[in-house]
Amino acid sequence: MDIKNKKQKKQPTPPLTRSDDSMVKETETEHVDMLGESAFPPEFRVSEIKNKQRRHLMFMKLKLEKRKQRMAMKKKKKKERDALGDKAPPKNVPKTIENQRIYDETTVNPEDEEVAFDEGTDEFSAYFNRLTHPKVLITTSDRPRGRTVRFCRQLATVIPDAHVYYRKGLALKKIIPQCVARGFTYLMVINEDRKVPNGMVLCHLPDGPTAHFKVSSVRLRKEMKRRGKDPTEHSPEVILNNFTTRLGHSIGRLFAALFPHDPQFVGRQVHKDITSERFVLYIFKNEQRVGIQELGPRFTLKLRSLQKGTFDSKFGEYEWILKVNSCDLYDC
Repeated sequence: MDIKNKKQKKQPTPPLTRSDDSMVKETETEHVDMLGESAFPPEFRVSEIKNKQRRHLMFMKLKLEKRKQRMAMKKKKKKERDALGDKAPPKNVPKTIENQRIYDETTVNPEDEEVAFDEGTDEFSAYFNRLTHPKVLITTSDRPRGRTVRFCRQLATVIPDAHVYYRKGLALKKIIPQCVARGFTYLMVINEDRKVPNGMVLCHLPDGPTAHFKVSSVRLRKEMKRRGKDPTEHSPEVILNNFTTRLGHSIGRLFAALFPHDPQFVGRQVHKDITSERFVLYIFKNEQRVGIQELGPRFTLKLRSLQKGTFDSKFGEYEWILKVNSCDLYDC
């Protein structure tokens, strides 16, 4: 009697064999075919399917059909153009940020004498005359979290001669004189909100200017797919495009003075599109084709304000401020 009353132990299910796996795939394909055969009204939406598995399979099937239609239309247009030859109509130009850009009246002419005079007497003239060498100090807000600390460390690997120091509760007004005394030409402060980096203060030393950026879409190296190896110690190249307005010209010179004068082309490392920062490695596939491989980290910068001189939240003179509901940009 005791033996009968004992609960029987559940036996573990055996692993799927090749035959079982093929049977499961066949049932899934049959299920997709059944979904395709069912007729839905034109107003029906896939999101209205309540069953999660059925909704996912239907969505994947519709996505595959749309892709096939696009490929068929592309091949059809290509055949038509080949048949017409020289009589084929010109291709449609895709809409990009560059060709949709509205002309700005403050666009700077590089050959203008006034612009050349300003470049020779501004705060970055010592760098462009090769009198100073960039040296960067990277710090954070008070009590930074792990993600912000890792972001600062990775920034130090892509900016030559950059050093990371913890802030330890010091005010920026006390940090700036120490940086100047130790020969630093830049102070970079990474702020955070809810454990995520959300702001950057970039101060050029010793006379300014100071730029405040909003930081978004931060991706560290481990979070990036198909990234390359860690960057080397070679001085990278810097590509600064479309910094053509008065404000853009100042920001472009601010970023240019952040890196050494002579890039080491042997390293093949490039800082591309500084405002949407991409640190890439280019690879020569052949004489005509060049491939790029992103090294990271990746982030996006949006200018919030540009201030004359070094950082001063109370009595500083601003050259430009982003108008966002008249809020205080420096509440830190």
